Amino acid sequence: MTYTSSIGIRVNGEVVEREVEDRLTLADFLRNELRLTGTHLGCEQGSCGACTVLVDGSAIRSCLTFASQLNGAEVTTVEGLASEEDLHPLQSAFLRNDALQCGFCTPGFLLTAAEILSETNDLDEGTIREAISGNICRCTGYQGIIDAIVEVARSGSER
Repeated sequence: MTYTSSIGIRVNGEVVEREVEDRLTLADFLRNELRLTGTHLGCEQGSCGACTVLVDGSAIRSCLTFASQLNGAEVTTVEGLASEEDLHPLQSAFLRNDALQCGFCTPGFLLTAAEILSETNDLDEGTIREAISGNICRCTGYQGIIDAIVEVARSGSER
């Protein structure tokens, strides 16, 4: 027997109403139902951070969260960071600071950084390292990522 729930959530500013299986993860809902493939699935155990999205402004692991839990929530994926006209300041800073290589981990880092920047711009390198410690990158060595977040924090332009 399959159990389902009706949900109404706002994803990147647009209201989405669907009937979903209760066991459908938010990551699978975003990728397969809404075709928002910027949310990546790495470990599917919440350890790597590739599936990070913002729910009501807080970074969460979408592979560990059921879509049916989010009725009434506001979800932001990496596709929701930029406007049609401009990249988000974090995305621009990641480009300038060589903070991405293969790009697989980048959405998770961007959304984690967006959360910490929404809380404070008074960030030093140590604080940033701690905040992003739940995200794994196998390519960059992290320094470019940290430099990009510091750049945006200092500019005060987290949007």
